[in-house]
Amino acid sequence: MKVEARELGVDLLQVAGSGPAYRISESDVRRYAEGGAPAAPAGVPVTVPAPTLPDFSKFGPTRREAMSGVRRATVRSMAQAWSTIPMVTHFDQADVSEIEALRKRYGPRAEKKGGKLTMTAILLKVAAAALKAFPKFNASIDTSTNEVVFKDYIHIAVAVDTSTGLLVPVIRDVDKKGVIALAVELGEIAAKARDRKLTPEEMQGASFTISNLGGIGGSGFTPIVNWPEVAIMGVSRSEMRPVWNAEKGTFEPRLIMPFSLTYDHRLIDGADAARFCRFVAEMLEDPFLLGFEG
Repeated sequence: MKVEARELGVDLLQVAGSGPAYRISESDVRRYAEGGAPAAPAGVPVTVPAPTLPDFSKFGPTRREAMSGVRRATVRSMAQAWSTIPMVTHFDQADVSEIEALRKRYGPRAEKKGGKLTMTAILLKVAAAALKAFPKFNASIDTSTNEVVFKDYIHIAVAVDTSTGLLVPVIRDVDKKGVIALAVELGEIAAKARDRKLTPEEMQGASFTISNLGGIGGSGFTPIVNWPEVAIMGVSRSEMRPVWNAEKGTFEPRLIMPFSLTYDHRLIDGADAARFCRFVAEMLEDPFLLGFEG
């Protein structure tokens, strides 16, 4: 497609992609070269062109580096999401002391199956239970018909940090799989993402996204909703904190995990988000509940 674009004199940064995550197809390039309107998914608003940059060389030496295909796709999808969705972020935290102990206890079982029992794998199962309990978070808005599309499947995307940028593969039917099976699948698909071996189909169809930055650090962040989803969960690094035990009258060291939920305020109200996050926290704080809800 790059050869095609050069031959036609098309600047790919000016072409709106109609593919998954707004990737540019050959037909998009040809349509643009022929003077047609740039292709874009239905319901995507026309964005305001970016202003021309000043001449930075007047202030000192500069250099330019071409964006990778992943970064160009990210630019398009993030700009589209930001201009389309009125987003609000709710912050919460969970005491993950008990579930962390279980994670370490059952980690060897996952390793025997070829996976690693990470907190993200556990969060996949917890999020699936929350999406069942709160189906509005597993929906999309159809502005062309003023309808809400509720999905009877639970496919969750997981953000993966790679050397070329952020990739978001999808784990399908999360509600139908056990935690260890999810751990194995998550490890396999994350490896494919880092090796740049994901197929377009493996990055399509998500109804919710989890972005876990706990392995890097930070106490909280506001992730951007991936349109046409309506919510995304952001997870930060857990840390040991003193928590007051009213029954014993003493402080106890507890492992606390901060997390956030960014949501589309057109469909989801603040109280809905707070209840969703409390549900997630309760599942993490009392793993026994997951047997009933998950």
